[in-house]
Amino acid sequence: MKKKVIIISVIVLVALIVLVTLRSFSKKDTAYTFDTVKVERGPISNIVTATGTIEAITTVDVGTQVSGIIKNVFVDFNDVVKKGQMLAKIDETNLIEQLKQSQANLDQAVAQLNYQEATYKRLKALYEKQLVAESDYDQALFNFENAKASIINARSAVSRAQVNLDYATITSPIDGVVLNRAVEEGQTVAASFNTPTLFTIVNDLTQMEVQTSVDEADIGKVQEDQNVEFTVDAYPDLKFEGTVSQVRLQPVTTNNVVTYVVILNAPNPDKKLMPGMTASATIYVEKKENALTLSGKAIRFSPDEEYLQKMMTDFMENSDMPELAQADIPADLQPGQIPDISSMPQGMLPMGMFPGTGESDPKVKSVWVKDDKGGIRPAMVTLGIENGSKVEIASGLTEGDDVIISMSGGKEKKTSTRSNNRGPGGPMMF
Repeated sequence: MKKKVIIISVIVLVALIVLVTLRSFSKKDTAYTFDTVKVERGPISNIVTATGTIEAITTVDVGTQVSGIIKNVFVDFNDVVKKGQMLAKIDETNLIEQLKQSQANLDQAVAQLNYQEATYKRLKALYEKQLVAESDYDQALFNFENAKASIINARSAVSRAQVNLDYATITSPIDGVVLNRAVEEGQTVAASFNTPTLFTIVNDLTQMEVQTSVDEADIGKVQEDQNVEFTVDAYPDLKFEGTVSQVRLQPVTTNNVVTYVVILNAPNPDKKLMPGMTASATIYVEKKENALTLSGKAIRFSPDEEYLQKMMTDFMENSDMPELAQADIPADLQPGQIPDISSMPQGMLPMGMFPGTGESDPKVKSVWVKDDKGGIRPAMVTLGIENGSKVEIASGLTEGDDVIISMSGGKEKKTSTRSNNRGPGGPMMF
């Protein structure tokens, strides 16, 4: 009998222990852990990236308007030339003969004019005395006027022949550097249908430009005089600086992708940049130094629904709400049920308690901040520059604030009394 009592007592004791344990677990809450980043001061920029080709600002293709054999070439690649300097000379033999022929035609036209003028004057005097027929006079006048026109035509032919002869001497149109020489002595050039290019001259290699292609999604951000940094493969460790000098309106469509040409000014005092190099450019659309910056993850973070409901429950149970606000709570609200936040009167919720509440300005956002009592609170901030990875905080936070970027459930622990979790008049602490 005594043994039976002992067994029953042990069973009852075990049952009590299990009951106490279960009740203890029922009063436990999931502990949350929060990952934070600090608000810091530093540079921030919003950029647009583009690739392009380095070109000289002024490039001139020097050609010829006359055909012939290249007799002499006086310059080579990379030679520095002055405006008017002789570059090459075409054989002038045929051109000189054409000039002689044109001059002979002019002399013949002059002789014809003198003869027709003398004939006209004689017939005019006889016609005034009515000694010749009117038709003879008209013929003499016609021949005289025709001879004057022939003089003009002959003189024009002489001038054209002289110009062609001058074209046989190829000179530089600008001061610059010979970038390319496309002819050799003895080569025949034909200018019958188009002008062949003999030399390519760039005016100044100390001042270059980068012709970049910017996607249509980014072109709206690019403006003249914005600062630019770019690199070239030849000097991967060097960064060259420049500015946006022109945004061209003509679209360029390639495989259904629309881009726009943006010209970047690129000083080149050391002449390290060469025409044709590929440049990878970074255009600084916005840039600030020593700005308050925050990780972009903080702007995109929001506590999960369960945590928000818990915050709302504690706020409803512990806040000293006005009677009017209490009266506005739905009468059919069941114990433990959370009212619809969107339908609650404005006075019942603190400003910015939940991200997105009351926001109309796209630059105004809500973030969650750790306070000095170990809790978290929402804060309304005004953003400045945004580049995806970081944002500028124009107002709402101070340097050193811990801002939450993610949360996760931790190990279970007993929930502390609410009187310890809530500071006087402060937000709920979790």
